Amino acid sequence: MKNYSYIGISFVILIFGIIVVPKIIDRINEREVVSSNRSDGQEERASEKVELEYIMVNGEKKKVPAFEFIDQHGDTITNKDYDGKVYIAEFFFSTCPTICPIMKENLVQVQDVFGENDDFGIASFSIDPQHDTPEVLKEYAALNGITHPNWHLMTGEREEIYDLANSGFNIYAGEDENAEGGFAHSGYFALVDKEGYIRSRKDRHGNPIIYYRGSVPRKSIVEPGEEEPQIDILIADAKKLVNDK
Repeated sequence: MKNYSYIGISFVILIFGIIVVPKIIDRINEREVVSSNRSDGQEERASEKVELEYIMVNGEKKKVPAFEFIDQHGDTITNKDYDGKVYIAEFFFSTCPTICPIMKENLVQVQDVFGENDDFGIASFSIDPQHDTPEVLKEYAALNGITHPNWHLMTGEREEIYDLANSGFNIYAGEDENAEGGFAHSGYFALVDKEGYIRSRKDRHGNPIIYYRGSVPRKSIVEPGEEEPQIDILIADAKKLVNDK
């Protein structure tokens, strides 16, 4: 009887090896196992033991200056509308043929993480206000899945927008006839806390990263030894600020 039991067990193990093991190997090769639950991986790793820094300029904390523009709904939006909210700021233009589509896709993913959380928002400032009227921006929002009530796509006086970009945030934006689309901008995102201060984490060398690279696609898989995608880092840092009381 014992011999028959051993034979039976051996037969089950053999069948398991023939049927199941190849499937496991295929799943690993296709990286399904790695990417099956992203929120348990990259975002959690990105948030481990993080202390967010204030950006210092001339010995003072860098605060977003006052601004006032018109959004895609025709409403007047100022910096006061973001008081008590954590928000991400970007500079873009709706006809941008290069990095803006990537930036927008990344921000839509960030938007989806936060749902309709009223303590979170996004501020998108057009650097081509002559073309990007409220009507154009409203259509752009609809085409790109922009739904969060605190995501304002803003337009206004060109010089005021450029001053906000280059002096207020220190994120370059300007006209450039040699650039595709006629405008040049950095593709960075700024993270602003509930009191209007620009914040970031430190890099591996102990220096504040200051801004987050928004023009790099959010990767579904991070290979061992690779740096975490900065959109995952941005999400983790924004969550931390949203949850701070």
